[in-house]
Amino acid sequence: MPTWNSRGLRGSTLEEFINRTNEKYAEHNLAMIQKIPTPITPINIDKETRHITLAYFDQKSTVDYIGAVQGIPVCFDAKECHTDTFPLANVHAHQIQFMQDFENQQGISFILIFYTQRDEFYYMPFRQLYEFWERAQNGGRKSFRLEELNPEFFLPKKSGILVPYLEGLKKDLELRD
Repeated sequence: MPTWNSRGLRGSTLEEFINRTNEKYAEHNLAMIQKIPTPITPINIDKETRHITLAYFDQKSTVDYIGAVQGIPVCFDAKECHTDTFPLANVHAHQIQFMQDFENQQGISFILIFYTQRDEFYYMPFRQLYEFWERAQNGGRKSFRLEELNPEFFLPKKSGILVPYLEGLKKDLELRD
């Protein structure tokens, strides 16, 4: 069973960037997005500092973030990738199911990928993720390459916004019409 400290702080920089972005979006009344905490059960707690030093995950989490953008329900997960190939093992079946169910309720699901070596963010609409997922489930590649991605969904650098994912959401919505 995975433990809390076995995963270290993987993704914490990306999540911090997204949290700051969410604060900016909320300040400007553009979106209200909440980070969903992963339920854990503490095993060891440092008595002096009262910090958890070892814990295990209670249950499978759904996605990292959920909320609304101008009345549109959205949910998304944040992933880091250190190469140009993204392993689909980083996305779990229960997350795919949750995002699919969310979409079936007229919500918008997506993942944000931070390509760390390139310092680039990518907004991946759920339908694109699902295509890659289905390919893997049907015996195809268990990953996708950078060159397979739609260049329109790489997020532009924007002053004051660390991860301008509303730009990707806008494109996503335009393509759904």
